[in-house]
Amino acid sequence: MRAHDPNCIFCRIIAGQIPSKKVYEDEDIFAFHDIHPWAPVHFLMVPKLHIPSMAQLDPEHERLMGRMMLLAPQLAAEQGCNPYPDGGFRMVCNTGTEGGQEVHHLHVHVMGGPRPWLRG
Repeated sequence: MRAHDPNCIFCRIIAGQIPSKKVYEDEDIFAFHDIHPWAPVHFLMVPKLHIPSMAQLDPEHERLMGRMMLLAPQLAAEQGCNPYPDGGFRMVCNTGTEGGQEVHHLHVHVMGGPRPWLRG
């Protein structure tokens, strides 16, 4: 696994080589709005480390993934998702081609807002 893949679109977004509408950034995590949103709130959370998918996670990534899961509700609320239980949001992490993964850099979609949504 490489820290950065120069051919990966998400690595290039993280590096600022491709513009994005940033939601959040810290030393390990980058979040940005989806370019083709399916819901009123739709952003992606990605680790800055180039991990191709959930299938490549190791025990060393436990803290990173835990931080992403704890950060998601905060960012969802900041981006306009209504509070639980009547509001809420959905998190989706496609893994591999058969799982619908299009960009092979681990990413979690966070989607929410009033329904109906375009998809899902």
